[in-house]
Order: sequence, then structure tokens, then C-alpha cells
Amino acid sequence: MLVDDQPLLRTGFRMILEAEDGIEVVGEAADGVEAVERARQLRPDVVLMDIRMPRMDGVEATRRIVADPGVDARVLVLTTFDLDEYVVEALRAGASAFLLKDAPADDLVAAIRVVAAGDAVVAPRVTRRLLDRFAASLPTGTPVVPDTLSRLTERELEVLRLVARGLSNGEIAAELFVSETTVKTHVGHVLTKLDLRDRVQACVFAYESGLVRPGGA
Repeated sequence: MLVDDQPLLRTGFRMILEAEDGIEVVGEAADGVEAVERARQLRPDVVLMDIRMPRMDGVEATRRIVADPGVDARVLVLTTFDLDEYVVEALRAGASAFLLKDAPADDLVAAIRVVAAGDAVVAPRVTRRLLDRFAASLPTGTPVVPDTLSRLTERELEVLRLVARGLSNGEIAAELFVSETTVKTHVGHVLTKLDLRDRVQACVFAYESGLVRPGGA
């Protein structure tokens, strides 16, 4: 589902996506209020969400869509470099990933496929740069229960730190001298135990819990 207050952009996105096998544009919305309503009606797999819109912005719309038990959609947020501060809030609200508005068409298609498959779409290092830049706003979020991290084993905590540092599974495997399959298993356990959607949410959690701090190793 396409959500943007500019009809021309929605038309462009639709043309790109409808030319791809396996992708169907089920609907559009011009603002956050309409996005929430249409998501409930259409139940899309992925919502391509703009940030700045009239009536309700993309952050609040994301929060409501993700929290709605009748909607099982993943949200891919569209942003520009000068609006990066909104991305942190959108990720906290439940967005699974973000993409720059000037990204090539191939990147847009690939991002939607990755998000639909349940993974994070952005390179972890990009997420970390955003979190480092706007970490001052993170403590305003819901405090993490002090014993939440006790659900993880020492190795799982180590893997979570490395995910938040921006390392890929392959890089984590090299760092810990284990196989990439083992790393994937640990990452899966971390997401399950902490009730997180994906690696992007894990990165946000690591910052909000104090496990990782801006500029730290």
C-alpha cells in the first residue's frame, strides 16, 4: 500500500511496482488518517509510508498500523536526509525499515521484497549513524524493564551489541569465530526473547536499554 500526500509520487511508485512480478499495489492513501483506515480494510503485507503528511504524520500512522491486531503489515518509511530525525521516531513506533526518497527504482523494489520477507532493509551501519546522530531523543521513549536483558545469554548479549554496532551476520561470525548459521540462530533467539520484529528494532532496543551508547565500541 502506498502512502504519500503527493499524487505524482504515488503514481510513480505504482508504475514502478506494478511492473514487477509478485508485487501488487492494493491501494493508496494521501495522509496518515486514511492510511490507518485503508490498512485495516486492505491488510497489505507492506506499507510504503511517507513521513510528513496532513492530518496525521507517518510516525503516528505507523504506530497505529503496527499496533492494530487486525493488520499484519510491515512499514517501510520513506525519508530524506534533512528529515532523518523523524526516522528514529518511526523506528521506535514500529517501522521495520526506511529508504531514501531518491533511491533508485531497483533499490525500492528490493527493499519492499526484503521487508515483506521479514528482514531489515537498510544496512545496519546506516541505522547506527542515525541513532548516533539523534540519540539524545532516545531516552524519551518507554523505559526498558530493568531485567529485560536478563532473558538473554551472555553470547546473545554479545551478538546484540554487535548488531547494534552495525555488523552484518558475516562480520559477527568472523568477530566471534563461529559460523554465519550460528549467528543467524543467535539473532533469531534475541528477537524472539525480546519480542522484537527485526534487526532494526533490535538496534533501537540496544540503544534505549543502554546496552550500546552513541560513539561507544
